[in-house]
Amino acid sequence: MDDLAAVTSPPYDLVSREDVRHLLDAHPNNVVRLILPGADQHRYAEARETLTVWLDSGVLVVDDLPSLYVYEQSGPDVLLRGLIGDLALSEPDKGIVLPHENVMPATVADRLALMKTTESNLEPIFLLYDGDGAAASELVDEVASTRTPLLDIRTDDGISHRLWALTDPAELRTVADALYGCRALIADGHHRYATYLALQRDYHSQGRGAGAWDFGLAMLVDSRAYPPDLKAIHRVIPGLPLEEAAARAKGAWRVHEFVRLEEALEALATATGPAFVLGGEGHSHLLTDPDAVQLEHAMPAARSDAWKSLVTSILSEFLLPKVWGLQDDEQTVRIVHHDPYLAVRMAGRESGTAVIVPPLTVENVLAIAAGGERVPRKSTSFGPKPRTGLVLRTFSTN
Repeated sequence: MDDLAAVTSPPYDLVSREDVRHLLDAHPNNVVRLILPGADQHRYAEARETLTVWLDSGVLVVDDLPSLYVYEQSGPDVLLRGLIGDLALSEPDKGIVLPHENVMPATVADRLALMKTTESNLEPIFLLYDGDGAAASELVDEVASTRTPLLDIRTDDGISHRLWALTDPAELRTVADALYGCRALIADGHHRYATYLALQRDYHSQGRGAGAWDFGLAMLVDSRAYPPDLKAIHRVIPGLPLEEAAARAKGAWRVHEFVRLEEALEALATATGPAFVLGGEGHSHLLTDPDAVQLEHAMPAARSDAWKSLVTSILSEFLLPKVWGLQDDEQTVRIVHHDPYLAVRMAGRESGTAVIVPPLTVENVLAIAAGGERVPRKSTSFGPKPRTGLVLRTFSTN
């Protein structure tokens, strides 16, 4: 086809209903037909039927040789390279693949039904590991710098995607040896990884031995060679007027007023210690220096000091419930990825308050995960995420 980008999509959890229509208008064979089939009870069977038709007709082609894939994303201020392939599954308590977020059972059930029905992993999860100059990263760079890619496309977000297949047994062994003993942090795909494990347990409970379900499709990125972009996730609280939110915060925080949002955001970027910006209709406010006694009393005693120091922990355990009397849940708090200006506009339209949250660091997240804890919901947004539709994995052909 002329434009392979037209059959790809963002990961399933970043695709809205409006996005589905746009993607299908772009091309009838867009992968969104597989990852987000129709809304009725037959949607999983519909996805399986579509996958079967695409395989039989040559829309999708199964590689003849066992392969790993070097995958590159590049654009303005973006360069990320990694490896896509089968990942041997392990439970979190093994300390090999580390989750840092909890999952919602309903979402896992949905992805499990889809994977079981289609017998496929339809999109890779995103993992980070510390390569420390390992041969795998050297090979990734050598391939991306010197070889002709299988595909080279540009998506409508301005990101270029290139893909190479590694089929040489010696190169595959180099990768396997270099990654042996590494542990990986789940950057994106917690629900899909939990689904991989649920699928594995389900198949083993049926008396099936070792098989394709003992692996899951993943992209692994050396975070030392290619640090990911870790962005913040902001909150919008409809119905909590900005001035009321700022006034109530004064009993527990130092509150600094700014005429311009840009000035408040600049101050947030240089603040030391926990800090947030409140925005909406009117002047913006920077919260700093929370009352230490009130803060300590609000934090769960069983949590580690590292967990208690996270700004998202302070938000969910102190600012929202103790200062404003609100719960950090989907009914009360809306989520805005990355864009503080969008969050403030949303808050202004709804006579509410936007809470602009500074991003966590990879080191923060890894420390929490390594200690067996989970960050509060909607704490991290790692990117750039792998594009869906470039590499799929079906069990029936393994």
